[in-house]
Amino acid sequence: MSNLETAPQARVCGGREDVAAEPVHELLTGRQVPLGGSTVVRRLLPNLGRRMVGAWCFVDHYGPDDIASEPGMQVAPHPHIGLQTVSWLHDGEVQHRDSLGSLATVRPRELGLMTAGRAIAHSEQSPSPHSPLLHGAQLWVALPDADRHTEPHFEHHPVLPEVTAPGLHATVIMGELDGARSPGRTYSPLVGADLTLAAGASARLPLQPDFEYAVLVMSGDAEVDGVPVQRGSMLYLGCGRRELPLRAAADSGLLLLGGEPFEEKLVMWWNFVARSGDEITEAREAWMTGSRFGEVHGYDGAPIPAPALPDLPLKPRGRVR
Repeated sequence: MSNLETAPQARVCGGREDVAAEPVHELLTGRQVPLGGSTVVRRLLPNLGRRMVGAWCFVDHYGPDDIASEPGMQVAPHPHIGLQTVSWLHDGEVQHRDSLGSLATVRPRELGLMTAGRAIAHSEQSPSPHSPLLHGAQLWVALPDADRHTEPHFEHHPVLPEVTAPGLHATVIMGELDGARSPGRTYSPLVGADLTLAAGASARLPLQPDFEYAVLVMSGDAEVDGVPVQRGSMLYLGCGRRELPLRAAADSGLLLLGGEPFEEKLVMWWNFVARSGDEITEAREAWMTGSRFGEVHGYDGAPIPAPALPDLPLKPRGRVR
């Protein structure tokens, strides 16, 4: 998924000095951003107060949207470097095409995982015909320095491991939860899990104390560690937890994100994750001149042009403002 802002800000992320080393409650609300077609997203990361949770560096939540008479998601070809994209749906379908020739339709509770590595381009759109509702999340994972120039590849995993408890059903999207491990390839210690809580349910989720965590409420009415979290908001929890209490007044869908705090500092601008402003400038030039990223075949439309670079130098700094 692309960042379609016409004047994207440079985000400086990473480093351990600003990680909450103990349990905290930090409520993050989403910023409304138009995505393409009829889709508007709530952007939770990067946020005014926090830029990363483990290696998770970008979180968009969208829907549920009625697209029965709309084109739905229409994100034209665009480039990425230095990250993985994670497509996750509760309703609808997203058709993925990329410059490697990959073509896949991702459906609810299936993992669409693209590792950009040194360079890739892709498009995402609701197929025709498509389901009447579209609801999901798009996430990015920053690649560590040792792996960020790896060869790009795409994975589609229709079946994922599950963890169940009374009133709780968890699908492991990335990493490991309670002994169940996702087949999606990871490059740093992290976890992503989709949680379904039945109305009236209470559960305790096992966590790793060395990880920092956040929970996004995608639907329903839920309490996370005793804190009410509205749909479309995310609660940052810090580190130092061995379990997480959850409660639901109504049937609820949550997204658990966590990971070992990302030690390296990086620069994120538009669709690029790098380590310096020069790398961002080079990647932008390569996209605009038609080199390095390849071509996405089969999408009916022109690629997205890169926005203008900001006037100020792009420098890596910390995780929070």
